[in-house]
Amino acid sequence: MAYEPVWTADPSKLNKFEFVKLEKDGLDVIRTIIEKYAVEGYDSIPPDDMSRFKWAGVYEQKPKDGHFMMRVRINGGIMTTAQARGLAEIAKRYGRGLMDVTTRQAIQFHWLRVEHLPDIFKRLEDVGLYSYEACGDCPRTIVGNPLAGIDRNELLDTTDIVEQVNDYFLMNRDFSNLPRKYKMSISANIYNNAHAEINDLAFTPATKIIDGVETIGFHVWVGGGLSVKPHLAKQLDIFVRPEEVLKVAIGVTTIFRDYGYREKRHHARLKFLVADWGPEKFKEKLIELIGEMPSSGESKIIGWQAAYFDGVHPQKEDGLNYIGLNVPIGRSNADEFLQLADIADKYGDGKIRTTMSQNIILSGIPDDQIDNVLNEQVLKRLSPFPKHFMSRTVSCTGNEFCNLAVVETKERARLVAEYLDEHVELDEKIRIHMIGCPNACGQKHIADIGLQGALVRTPEGTFDAFDIAVGGTLGENAKFNQTLKGRVKGEIVAQLLEQFVLYYKDHREPGESFHQFVNRVGTEPFQQKLSDFLAS
Repeated sequence: MAYEPVWTADPSKLNKFEFVKLEKDGLDVIRTIIEKYAVEGYDSIPPDDMSRFKWAGVYEQKPKDGHFMMRVRINGGIMTTAQARGLAEIAKRYGRGLMDVTTRQAIQFHWLRVEHLPDIFKRLEDVGLYSYEACGDCPRTIVGNPLAGIDRNELLDTTDIVEQVNDYFLMNRDFSNLPRKYKMSISANIYNNAHAEINDLAFTPATKIIDGVETIGFHVWVGGGLSVKPHLAKQLDIFVRPEEVLKVAIGVTTIFRDYGYREKRHHARLKFLVADWGPEKFKEKLIELIGEMPSSGESKIIGWQAAYFDGVHPQKEDGLNYIGLNVPIGRSNADEFLQLADIADKYGDGKIRTTMSQNIILSGIPDDQIDNVLNEQVLKRLSPFPKHFMSRTVSCTGNEFCNLAVVETKERARLVAEYLDEHVELDEKIRIHMIGCPNACGQKHIADIGLQGALVRTPEGTFDAFDIAVGGTLGENAKFNQTLKGRVKGEIVAQLLEQFVLYYKDHREPGESFHQFVNRVGTEPFQQKLSDFLAS
């Protein structure tokens, strides 16, 4: 290692997995996969190396029968059509055609086998993509503004900054052994469309008068994250010029590597260190590492649109447009990606963009080609004008493939959205997020209505159920939703949500969003409705 692993000084402060990582760096498993396991097969993989597969971006798929899930890093959610076709070809050959868009703008495959991984790695590399470190205790996919470079609402194009930070950390063994997973967000969009507050490290647009000149740059946030104990990121009192983003990212990541907790896996995220130190102490340590920085300037964040871009919108350049498509519950397939690539080449700028809301954007569409794009067959399902509830429903992978999830989520979320679209007329779009376990890959905490799966055992048997939370949002006055008391069977959760939505519809004030409504009336009316529903 090029650095001193200072955390090894007291072995009693290390959890068991820390010794696994010290014995063999997670990145070393990539070569082992290619040279050994792909040749000798699934049964040859020992448990410790199976745990290290995460550094290759690969997890065992439920029910652990030799199939794997893979995530592919899409920096800032922007890919070329050549990359989209490469992904689609992998899905066709090895993944039964399935392609999911994740809440971190990545592409996720299923049904892969270890003997196919070397060819998949090569096919990804051939188009400039990687699954490496999409998972594991390392810097993961950098999320960002999917409209970077074309956005009328961005202070500057962050494409090159995201690439610079990604290129520095990817496969960098100085940072391949962090206490836990580590997530970065970089965006200059004024609507916070890279969800700064729930990332370990985030950069958001800001300006500051320096030497009499207004300078465009970033504010810095640290310590955000979800899971069982969610934390909103804290802002540091510094202003960062665009050319200094990498320096700050290196400094923050170094602090996490060297001072982050490694005694208990569930207490090893950066958010716990930030909570204990506070932003002032964290800033002091950062300045020790990177040198003095200007104090914070003026934030340019004016709201939060939850990374939704439905419909046709003008780009920065006159005469060009982007079209936001809804990918129901984030699930697509190889044939659709191939069709989207053809559209992007024929009518657009040769790019396909993924969002943190699990959706897709086509960009660079001239005014006179909009109708042609809208008439394409693939846009019948991936609609730019989706029904209200389907347009705002997010779901994690669920127990269909994930070993951590206890309930099925993808199909359940789709059915819930379809039920609400059929039974409720509403002009406001309500965000519904469904997750299958406490890890919260589906970002349940920031939803208007969040549902977390659980198993309930009764004399009649075990059934899927959900805990319900209401009132989450990011942006100004960011707040996680509040969980109500009482679990609802999965088969009737749509009917409960119908009651919640109708209550909101009947009692809201003009222009009042669901989150604002919950803030005004509190959770008590929703708790009462839930209690009455369970008693009926």
